[in-house]
Amino acid sequence: MGKKKILKELVSRYPALAEIEENIERAADLLIETYRNGGKVLICGSGGSAADALHIVGELMKSFVLKRKTDADFRARLAETAGEDLDYLNANLEGALPAIALVENSALQTAFSNDVAGDLAFAQQTYGYGNAGDLLIAISTSGNSRSGVLAAKVALAKGMKVIALTGEGGGKLGTLADVLVAVSDRETYRIQELHLPIYHALCLIVEDAFFAAEGEPR
Repeated sequence: MGKKKILKELVSRYPALAEIEENIERAADLLIETYRNGGKVLICGSGGSAADALHIVGELMKSFVLKRKTDADFRARLAETAGEDLDYLNANLEGALPAIALVENSALQTAFSNDVAGDLAFAQQTYGYGNAGDLLIAISTSGNSRSGVLAAKVALAKGMKVIALTGEGGGKLGTLADVLVAVSDRETYRIQELHLPIYHALCLIVEDAFFAAEGEPR
């Protein structure tokens, strides 16, 4: 489908996003660069943004709109280990774009909140999972979520890049992010309504970059 076509369709359906189309494209390019260099994506957010973080992981870690094959080298190694399950695994495993939602490990988050500091739960995971060349997507409608801001500061110290997905102005996250995607609204639910088509477009673009050669919708 191609990046430009996906962005054009996004803006035609959501005209309010036209003013940040360039930043959405920059975010897509940063995601593609991260994956091409062997990195992974960490995603954090609170409340509705936590649900968005999980949603994004679901689109990246399995097929979204395109069929995704596992890579040929992996299939060759699998043939040596899978035995009678080879055909089943080859038929059903899909190409994955590595992504971790920092909102889902409730045991770790509650332990760290209870024993250390609740607002550092995302920062601790960013420190533990993150490596130079990885990417953090911090989602906050205000841009000022302390847990997200602290995670972003840790990410930068680890040599990671940061995309902030926020509402109008970008808040503190906007000052830290390598790419700021700030929806021009200050009402939480309206910001969230626009965050969803933005990250769907990002996932479409990234999937297209890595799996379009396979050429078929799933």
